Amino acid sequence: MTQKICDCHKTTERTDAERKKLICRLNRIEGQIRGIRGMVEKNAYCADILVQSAAVNAAVNAFNRELLGHHIRGCVVKDIRSGNDEVIDELLLTLQKLMK
Repeated sequence: MTQKICDCHKTTERTDAERKKLICRLNRIEGQIRGIRGMVEKNAYCADILVQSAAVNAAVNAFNRELLGHHIRGCVVKDIRSGNDEVIDELLLTLQKLMK
């Protein structure tokens, strides 16, 4: 079963600098995940793997904070100014998903 990510076709315009910063964060996270996989493959000590896993969680949370800030300052503000108050409900739903 595949999970539907979004029922919409919305896009967000990002500056080259914003896109580059987000991609750099994702590349670091990807590297951390590969490192953890390597640790598992080499039978590393559980506590050491857990520490690295916690670092990945912190990195993903930092990525989410960065993206959420851009979303609020850009997409949400733009929609509210154009009279689309439904974006507030969308934002609340997104925050609920992030806080699970």
